[in-house]
Amino acid sequence: MGASDAEHVLAHRLSRFQASPEWAPLADGEVAALLHSYLSTADFELTPVEVSWRSQRPQSSAALVETGAGTLFVKRHHQRVRSANDLFVEHAFAEHLSAEGQHVPRVLTTRGGATTVEHDEFIYEVHELLEGTDLYRDAVSWSLFSSLAHARSAGSALARLHLAARRFLLPPRLPTLLMNSSALVAASNPEVALQHLMNLRPDLASAPVARDLPGDFARYHLDAVNDVSPFLAVLEPQWGHGDWHPSNLAWSADSADAGVVGFFDLGLANRTFALHDLALAIERSTIDWLDLADRGEIGIDFDALDALLDGYLEVTPLRAYEEQALIGLLPVVHIEHALSEVEYYSSVAENHEHAELVYDEYFVGHTKWFREGAGVAVLDHLRARFATSTATR
Repeated sequence: MGASDAEHVLAHRLSRFQASPEWAPLADGEVAALLHSYLSTADFELTPVEVSWRSQRPQSSAALVETGAGTLFVKRHHQRVRSANDLFVEHAFAEHLSAEGQHVPRVLTTRGGATTVEHDEFIYEVHELLEGTDLYRDAVSWSLFSSLAHARSAGSALARLHLAARRFLLPPRLPTLLMNSSALVAASNPEVALQHLMNLRPDLASAPVARDLPGDFARYHLDAVNDVSPFLAVLEPQWGHGDWHPSNLAWSADSADAGVVGFFDLGLANRTFALHDLALAIERSTIDWLDLADRGEIGIDFDALDALLDGYLEVTPLRAYEEQALIGLLPVVHIEHALSEVEYYSSVAENHEHAELVYDEYFVGHTKWFREGAGVAVLDHLRARFATSTATR
């Protein structure tokens, strides 16, 4: 795939439709120049260098790069989206997980010992290719599992990640673009916490979406946040993946009975709660939000939801108050990431149509959906499941 191919790359958007990417695709010459900053040919042969695949994810540019000694994964961010410190924390978490026996890609270091390279307004990172099959590589983010075996294995793997992450003790990341957080949902005074977030993120406070953010937060989220925050107050915060869905996982084979053998893309990782991370996994891989743009309604894979939970619970059983926390988190687990996307599309991508879509359909719309028929059915399904398990304990 050469330079001419890069000109025709399409990116996934906030639906299943594709469009021109927000960032220019990585080019062969750009990657070749980048790799000269990295370790000597004693570690891998830098030439020849050729981009063999370009990611369709819209909010950064990433590619698989063929070198004389194997395939590397290169990712380029705008520095308004990710700083060197942001990526340092992400890479430290990956190194910790690897030391704990988790299979994550190794981050390469430059000759000077850095894990990132800055050039103009961009910052780059380079990873070794993770072993396994990238079974969902071309799927849109937040696509559903294609088999129940996949869902169950993903649940088990997430639970093992959480066990390995307990001893990673860095504090939460500072609020930034395209980031998960539990600062609002765990706050004793959520409205004060929201004002603090807006003070820290003036581009969010001034996002040109013509909406009353504090008013909408109070109207749509406050009661649900107040319901769940007492449960979170007794939980131990810890780091999680932040974006656990099928296309961020490596699989044992290209088959319906394949299992998870590793994972990647810790870009949304943060110190939240294990249950926050589990709720994100449920929301992003068993509830088909992408159907909203295509069909005007949202599909739910209840069987996959149960399989995901079965896999998780066989590794880490939940106590009754943890079950209640998980149910309470689902309607509000997305709100802080949604706000960071509103800011991203308003201030960096400068796509006001997308900013308004995220605000209306994700920030407000997700929580509203959980108050209505289909969303209530998901929560009732979990209540019935946990009531049955409590009765048999």
